Amino acid sequence: MRLVFGLVLLAGLALAGFAVHLAQQQFGAYQNALQQERKKAVVAVPVHEIYVASRALARGEVIKPEDVRVAPWPVEILPEGIFDAASPLFKEGEAPRVVVNAMEKFDAITAQRVSEPGGDAGLTSRLRPGERAFAIRVDVASGVSGFLRPGDRVDVYWTGRLPGGDPNLPRGDVTKLIETGIRLIAIDQTSDSSASDPSIARTVTVAISPTQVAGLAQAQTTGKLSLSLMGVNDETVAGAIEMDQRQLLGISEQTQVIEKAAEQVCSTRVRRGAEVVQIAIPCTN
Repeated sequence: MRLVFGLVLLAGLALAGFAVHLAQQQFGAYQNALQQERKKAVVAVPVHEIYVASRALARGEVIKPEDVRVAPWPVEILPEGIFDAASPLFKEGEAPRVVVNAMEKFDAITAQRVSEPGGDAGLTSRLRPGERAFAIRVDVASGVSGFLRPGDRVDVYWTGRLPGGDPNLPRGDVTKLIETGIRLIAIDQTSDSSASDPSIARTVTVAISPTQVAGLAQAQTTGKLSLSLMGVNDETVAGAIEMDQRQLLGISEQTQVIEKAAEQVCSTRVRRGAEVVQIAIPCTN
């Protein structure tokens, strides 16, 4: 009986081992067939290696080498303006490019989606950390006759009338320097600093801090703003400058002296024996 049981056990183990061996052969054959099909697909569909995004890229980001990778792309659906070995995305000595249109991971990098070397993606890419864009209304006089360009620096003067009846305040309109050396980032709706033809702007956009935004907004509401163009290499810091009508015309303020009227004294004479005495009395008139 034991002998029969042992023979059955051995036969079962042999069958199990044979089944495992067959399964391994089938799996190996499937893997080989899959690899061959993949090789056939690669041969059947020609590809070209291009630059693609290795992560999601937002508009205004500066593209770095670690943000992209080279990957195969089917030649039949190859986008226009690609970057590859013949036209690399990064060249030695060139300024970095900026993302103009947002891209998802593995999107193809094309010339339409990135700027030229050293370019930008609009005002957002020109703002430094902590800066805000603020528009100032100008005309031919306050806008330096149209000779302002993005990238220039200007001083801002406010002209208006101070409220209140304090005699210590200047009379008439006052002009005061309220901001100095602020950077222009756009003229009207263009941020192209390479334009050379003068044009009369209606608004200029400056890059300033939130506190300066509040100050210029209040100044623009209560008076008139004028811009003064600074030199390219001018690093001087203007001090407090204020001018009113008296200072402009060279009129010095005179102090009016009011003479105090002499106090009226009334008196009467009283004779006391041989002596006449003068006594002060209240004036009745």
